Amino acid sequence: MAITSTKHHDTHEPAHRYGFDTLAIHAGQPNDPLTGAVNFPIYQTSTYGQEEIGGKPDFCYTRTGHPTRAALEANLAALEGARFGLAFSSGMAAINNVLNLLQAGDHVIACRDLYGGAYRIFTKLYAKFDVSFTFVDTRDPGSVRRAIRDNTRLLWLETPSNPLLTLTDIEACTSLARRAGVWSVVDNTFATPVLQRPLRLGADIVVHSTTKYLNGHSDVLGGAVITSDAELHEKLKFFQNCVGAVPGPQDCFLTLRGLKTLSLRVQRHCDNARRIAAFLETHPAIKRVHYPGAAHHPQAELARRQLSDFGGVISFELEDDIERVKRFSRGCRLWTLAESLGGVKSLFCHPATMTHASVEPDVRRANGITDGLIRLSVGLEDASDLIRDLDAALDAARDATRDARSARHRVEA
Repeated sequence: MAITSTKHHDTHEPAHRYGFDTLAIHAGQPNDPLTGAVNFPIYQTSTYGQEEIGGKPDFCYTRTGHPTRAALEANLAALEGARFGLAFSSGMAAINNVLNLLQAGDHVIACRDLYGGAYRIFTKLYAKFDVSFTFVDTRDPGSVRRAIRDNTRLLWLETPSNPLLTLTDIEACTSLARRAGVWSVVDNTFATPVLQRPLRLGADIVVHSTTKYLNGHSDVLGGAVITSDAELHEKLKFFQNCVGAVPGPQDCFLTLRGLKTLSLRVQRHCDNARRIAAFLETHPAIKRVHYPGAAHHPQAELARRQLSDFGGVISFELEDDIERVKRFSRGCRLWTLAESLGGVKSLFCHPATMTHASVEPDVRRANGITDGLIRLSVGLEDASDLIRDLDAALDAARDATRDARSARHRVEA
């Protein structure tokens, strides 16, 4: 069953009849017509022979396109319910591709709580080209409405956000943007198309770091830009070829392999995260847990309405002291201190010194990213084992608190 041809990015018509898991396995990936191979091949070549001068071959040079990438782009589009997909060499390359739509003098509204790499490229690179950015609390759609100017071109949303897992009402905010003639972009990395489809809620563009859940095995970098707007797609595709930050055939193959099991993995991530969040809520070493599936989460109603499940990322806060965090880190055995998320192995990171280190300390703290904040990427291990490991590490963090208090009492005495 060849749901789509790899020669075209437009997958909307043939894909709508099939369920998500069928699309994940088949969309853009017919059996190899030469050999019948059931896995779409890796076309490991940098250039393609052409039949005649002035012809228009499907593929000519691998920066411009290659069959394995075309298969990935068609598959990504189908999973988001979109017409067009573009693949990139990293999530940041995908973000940069969208920002190429801007010109000097343009204005962007962005959510205040967002990935540090996005904040960095906004404020340290594009700002010097006379693009201005306003960061607002998008939990309140009114803050978006008030920030819109005559020169506003993009509304940039991350929901759930990184690292505090705050939610934005996509439908409410994109409606405001549309009425003002502003393109809306949603970074859907944390939710994945398994849990959330931003284009159905009014977004113009969806961005992914495919490094994370979509690949799911921590063995490849990648990014994606997805849209159903033909005019936007043509512009973004032109920028993709101009800049050339594209994935090679092997990277595309690995991401396609990961996509085949995406919904199965995401469900296990969600199941494990639910159990771990419940454990963390009761632990005396923890000040606060950030998890949209918690009954007391301030956006619990929006979470239930906008997401089909609550994802595999949890953040929590220890006392705002780096020594306690270090004790916790040294106490972990199954959890690995590492950048990234969304892989089969459980990871944790310290946003203040890792993912958000490029954010100015005063801005970071104003946004709620303290030195005591830890972000968990819940993997696919046995949840009971992960909980026992966290319990031991958190006890180590509590010991740090007791040691500090004892030392303080000795000094006072």
